[in-house]
Parts: sequence; structure tokens; C-alpha cells
Amino acid sequence: MSKILSYEEKDTWIHQLSGVTKLIFFLLWCVVSMMTYDTRILIFMVLFSLVIFKISKTRWEQVGSVFRVIMVFLIFNVVAIFLFSPDQGTRIYGTRTVLFHIAGPYDMTLEQLFYELNVVIKYFTIIPTVFMFLVTTNPSEFAASMNKVGISYNVGYAISIALRYIPDVQGEFTKIKHAQEARGIEMSGKASLLNRIKSTSSIIFPLFFSSMDRIDTVSNAMELRGFGKHKKRTWYMAKKMKKNDYLIIGLTVIFAVAALVFTFADGSRFYNPFI
Repeated sequence: MSKILSYEEKDTWIHQLSGVTKLIFFLLWCVVSMMTYDTRILIFMVLFSLVIFKISKTRWEQVGSVFRVIMVFLIFNVVAIFLFSPDQGTRIYGTRTVLFHIAGPYDMTLEQLFYELNVVIKYFTIIPTVFMFLVTTNPSEFAASMNKVGISYNVGYAISIALRYIPDVQGEFTKIKHAQEARGIEMSGKASLLNRIKSTSSIIFPLFFSSMDRIDTVSNAMELRGFGKHKKRTWYMAKKMKKNDYLIIGLTVIFAVAALVFTFADGSRFYNPFI
């Protein structure tokens, strides 16, 4: 069974980049994605995200389960937008092109579809870069990178431990699941969805308590070693910045500035094809 969102050492130029470089790229990429609703920029970002995802050699088994969960939230988000604000697209773009009537105050308009399409695209600009960032960055190096950009090493180390223990928690989940199935609790596809949901509690609670034991062990070990005594610390896994790192950071900054300038050139962050 593949480990979900776990770091794997591979021979790609993305893996060789410093964690600082990947962190800066990820943050600027997210800022641009959140700020712009220009469909042209978003489509470019989706295509580029898919390219770097492919280059990183990330396997579907590493991210597939998380991707499916994100898709469920995406569907809920799109449906909720329409239910609570069915005329959001009309208010943004200033026109109203009704495609068909649904019921009551709900009309499906071309403007609303276009707005929600942009919302969906925004998800796909971020998802591949999140996956790429997590599976190509060593957790210890990630903590060092966060410390280099000014974040407290206590926070960075906490996040590093959380990322490092994702595979361990997944393995513990599998062990508990198999143990409960051996006791006669059906959790496979043969059981109904409702029964599987009810049976999940027999996994969640043991997993929670085992995780708490793990946290207690790690925190005691860190306390005995004097973790947090000093304001600064050195990092064994920190990578030195190289030529490619500076190049990627420079290109990322240029893209972010150009994308935001292009987005707000007409005074609005929404690309309007209806006028």
C-alpha cells in the first residue's frame, strides 16, 4: 500500500531545489491564484501546474485518496455557491443570459456557469502544486526552509513532525482496520455505506489514542533534549541555495507581478467576456 503524501527521494530537478525555493514558489503561486479571476491566467497556471506535477514524478497512489476527498469538497462548494448565491455571476459581470429555469428563484445563467467554472479552475491551479510541494520536500528540510524565511523553528519543527508522521498514522490506520476486520467487523465494499461509516468509529478512537501516545513520547523526548531552550538552532538537512534556486525564485516573482498587473489592468480582478 502506497504511503499518502509522503516524501520520496527521486532524481528530478524539482527534488534538488532548496526547500526555501519551493516554499516561496508555493506561497506566491497561491497568492496569484487567490487574487485573480482572469480565466486566461488561471488556465495557464493549471497547465503549468500539471507540467511540474508530471516532472516531479509523483505517483497517483501517493495523492489519489486525498484528491478524491478534495473533489468532494469542490462539488459541495460549487453547489453551495449556486444555492446561496445563484446570481453571483450576474452581479459580477453585469449581464444576465438565462439558459434554463430550474425552480423558484433559481435560473441557470451563462454568467453563473462562467463564474463557477473559474472557481473550479482555481482549485486545479493549487492542487498539483500542493501535492508536488509535499512529496518532493523532505520534512526536515521544509522546517529549515520555514525558519530561513523568518518563521519560528518551533512552528517549523511541529509542521515537520506532522508531515513525517503522516505515513506512520496511515500504517497504524491499516493495522487497526485489519484487526477490527479479524474480529468480524465488516469494512469492505460488501457492507453498506451506512454500516461502513458506523464501523469507522472502531478505527478512529484506537487511532486517536495511539496517536496521542506517539505525541506524548515525542514531546517527552524533545523536552529531555532541551528543545526550545535557545532562540536559534542549526539544521542538518538545510540545503544551500544554488543557481537554479535563484533562477526559479526570480521567474516566480516576475510571473506573480506580471499576472497581478495584468489582472488589475482594467480595475477589476474578473475577466469579463460578456462585454
